[in-house]
Amino acid sequence: MSETATKARFITFEGIDGAGKSSQIARCCAWLAANDHPFVQSREPGGTSLGEKLRALLLHESMDLETEALLMFAARKQHLAELIEPKLAEGTWVVSDRFTDATYAYQVGGRGLDVAKFDVLEHWVHAGRQPDLTFLFDLDPAVAAQRLAGTGEAPDRFEREKADFFTRVRNAYLVRAEAAPDRFCVIDASLDPDTIGLALERALVERFGA
Repeated sequence: MSETATKARFITFEGIDGAGKSSQIARCCAWLAANDHPFVQSREPGGTSLGEKLRALLLHESMDLETEALLMFAARKQHLAELIEPKLAEGTWVVSDRFTDATYAYQVGGRGLDVAKFDVLEHWVHAGRQPDLTFLFDLDPAVAAQRLAGTGEAPDRFEREKADFFTRVRNAYLVRAEAAPDRFCVIDASLDPDTIGLALERALVERFGA
């Protein structure tokens, strides 16, 4: 088997809350298992014991914008050091629900963090590492809000933001995707789950083979 076929890959899933990432992450993991690729599934913020503690703070405690960004990158650094880099080095694929694109979308796009400060943090924390493939689930924020309302779950402090916030987040995601077209696969998240799943599997095959 070729090096390209056996090399472990880092795959991330992005999109506004309510875009339907979770079911498609499961489908991606099923594809990896069916093709005998060892993998680990993770998330951000989180992925490690420390990261999950920081996640609880980030989702539920009010804080200054720059504190928020610093904590996001602190959790990410631990995620990289403790899970992502070791797993990739041992040949295990990593599938993560969010990575740095989310910080660009939510903190820079949504909240207005100075992009120069974001750039410094991104370069400092993972200058040599970007995902091999990022699925961006693009969806009208109004549709996403309807989906979230139907779950019956209590919203976190990001999910409680107003519609214009999610419009800015969505637009920032699209800007990020336009800047890295070889890495991003933008999917219309308004389509039915099976159609989305087939598009996802086609992208995986195109990028990595069967």
